[in-house]
Order: sequence, then C-alpha cells, then structure tokens
Amino acid sequence: MTSTDTIAAIATAVSPGEGGIAVIRLSGAQAQAAVRAVVRTPGQQLWASHRVLYGHALAADGVQHLDEVLVLVMLAPRSFTGEDVVEIHCHGGVIAVQQVLDRVLDQPGVRRALPGEFSQRAVLNGRLDLTRAEAISDLVAARSRRAAELAMAGLDGGLQRHISAARERLLDQLTELEARVDFEEDLPPLDGSALLAELQAVGVALRQLLADGRRGEALRQGLRVALIGRPNVGKSSLLNRLSRRERAIVTDLPGTTRDLLESEIVLEGVPITLLDTAGIRATADAVEQMGIARSEQALASADVVLLVVDGHAGWTDEDAALLERLPEGVPHLIVANKGDCPAGPMPDTIEPDVTISALHGDGEEALIQRLLQRCGAAETGGVVLSLNQRQRDLALRAAEALDRSREVAAQELPWDFWTIDLREAIRALGEITGEELTEAVLDRVFSRFCIGK
Repeated sequence: MTSTDTIAAIATAVSPGEGGIAVIRLSGAQAQAAVRAVVRTPGQQLWASHRVLYGHALAADGVQHLDEVLVLVMLAPRSFTGEDVVEIHCHGGVIAVQQVLDRVLDQPGVRRALPGEFSQRAVLNGRLDLTRAEAISDLVAARSRRAAELAMAGLDGGLQRHISAARERLLDQLTELEARVDFEEDLPPLDGSALLAELQAVGVALRQLLADGRRGEALRQGLRVALIGRPNVGKSSLLNRLSRRERAIVTDLPGTTRDLLESEIVLEGVPITLLDTAGIRATADAVEQMGIARSEQALASADVVLLVVDGHAGWTDEDAALLERLPEGVPHLIVANKGDCPAGPMPDTIEPDVTISALHGDGEEALIQRLLQRCGAAETGGVVLSLNQRQRDLALRAAEALDRSREVAAQELPWDFWTIDLREAIRALGEITGEELTEAVLDRVFSRFCIGK
C-alpha cells in the first residue's frame, strides 16, 4: 500500500434507515476513471473540476441501476488531499452505498482507504499541517459545543500559529548561537542573560499551553462519573435528575438496579458519562452479584466517584464500608441525598460534600459545581486552545529542554552546549506541527482517525 494508490471509502456515517445521503470519497490519479466506469451520466455533462454531475451507479453488468447519484469532481490541487478527489453522493442507508463502494473497489488501481488516510495525504501534500488534521478528528468526535469550539480553533490554525511562533523564536536564537560557535571572534559578544531570558519566555508560553491542554482534556474526552451507594439511597433518582429523563427504574424496593446503567449528559460544556452502579452489598442473588462485579470495574475506570448516602437515615456501617472500597487515587464526593427530609446522624469525622434532593432538585447546581471542581474541569471557560495527548507530550519535552538551559547558563558552558537542548526543543515543536516527522509517527497519528476521513 503506497501513497500513489487511489483510495476509496464511505466518508459519512452509515446506519440502516437513517441519513438522507451517504458519500463515497475517492482520492488519487485513478479516481475520475474509476467513477466514470461505475456511474453513467446522461447527456453532455462536463467532467470538469468543481462541478456536480447527475447519473446512476451501475452494477457490473452495466445495465442494472444500483442507485441514483450525484458526482462531485475536485481535481488536483484544489481538493482536500491535494490529489484528484471524486465523491459519489448516494442515498443514505446501508445496502445501496455498500454496493456502489464494492463496484468502485473492483476498478483497477483502487483500494479501500485506511483509517485517516485522506487526512494523512492532505498533510503529506501540504494541504494541512498536522495540528489542523488532528483538529478535524477532534471536531468529528466532539461531544459538546465547547469541545467543537476548541476543535475549530485548532482547525482555524490557532494552535499551529502558537507553536510555529515559538519555534521561530527558538530558531532565531539557534542561529545566533551557531554563528558564535563558528565566527565568535568576528562578531560582537552575545548577551547570555538576554538569551536565557528569551528561552525561558518561550518555556513559560509552552507551560501555559500545557495547562490549557490539561483543562481542555475534560472538554475533549469527557468524564466518567460513577454513582455508588448502598441500595435504595437514591442513586437512580439522582441519575434521572441529572439526565433529565427516566433512564433508570426507581422503586422503593432495595436492589432494584441489578446492572450497570450509563447515561450521556453535558454539564457546563463538559461531556459526562454517568454510571449508575448496582448497590454493592453481600447477596446470594447470582444476577445481582454480576451487577456488583460490573460496578466495581466501573469504579476503577471512573474519573470521579459520587458516594450517595441516605441523608435522612444518616451514616451507616455499610456507607463506611463502601467508602473504604473506593479505589485509591480516584477523587470522590460524599453526596447526602433526601435533603428534603430531616437529617439523620452523621459522625464528626464525616461531612457530606453536598446535600441534595434528587426528588425535588434542591442542591443540584451545587453538586454540578463541586463535581467539576473535584475533577479539575470547572475552569474551562478561558481555554481557547487545547493540545491532545501527543501534542502535550511534545510540548512538555520542549519545555523541559528549555528548562535545562538554566543549568547550562549557571555552569557558564560554551555556546555549543546551549545548542544541544535548544535543538531538542525545536525538534519537539516541529513534530507537533508536522515539520519534523517520521512515517511511523504519521501512521500512529492517523490510525486513530475514522475510515473515510
């Protein structure tokens, strides 16, 4: 499989009975020829760039109609990938679009696209830098409005401009240093203090980007919040309250929830997966035991745990036992439910973080704010750019390389020692934008994309 192949894939979500259209995308030298062989366009329609043609996709016998389609032609270099790109717009669904795709893949020189291969070709052909390509993937995967806004900021080039500006500042300093290494006797002295101040200023800017990236991670990836508590304390009522719908069955019978229930919500722009766990207790019921086992797995994978207690009944030995079972290192909140009833006794060593009434909604806003604060997602309003994990690792590598320049300056080492860490920082920033990349890195980045993008 080489970058000279013509590739094809369905570029839209496909689901039975849903979607008005489905798009098949081709990119490469054989894209137009392959579509011409599959689609018959009546009359004298012109196969020119950036024109839409009407026709029918035909079966292999050249007679049977598979679908009524539109064809969009975008010839190089004015296309997403920089190559000839042709799209076939079929009716939505599954069968028709898959039949047309199979016909396309039967054409000489055409193969199925790998995940992210269209975006990868756009980067290799200079149509996108790597940060913009990754922003496309983030936009497709966005689960909230704020996550989409962050992705668009990256797609608009905001991150690329920040990283490229920092890299240019370092390249300017490297040029000065290398000139002193080769021609120091012929040039005016270099101010080491000013040089160090400039390197540290770039390092501070990178640290700020890293801080924004950590806060933005909650907006991008979302949080998993597990609700735990002994049976009948109101976990399911709380889930339904936050979800704004009857997601869980609520009764007065203890042990009603016997399996792990999930609900997707958005709180203050942060995507949240709520996990309503089966009440953890000793039981001989085999079905309930399976639910409890799944609950314990959910606790281990959660970003934060809400330990729900019955505020009217007060603290019990069972509540204390559950608190002891919470995974070490996972943040938790103690939520006293049934705040609309008289409060029961609580030990001096235990104070609920929030008191709520899942039935009436009292205390709900306080719970949301404490939840976001506990998992570090409360201050995301000022985040305008967000680095993904790969970008954060590289930005951190660059910042740490610049930090080492302080030690070099303190030891008053020759200029060529300064260039070692400076080059490392420049390389790391180049990998963020794609200016310095290997094929292995590209393959790893784009393997996480969806097929057709």
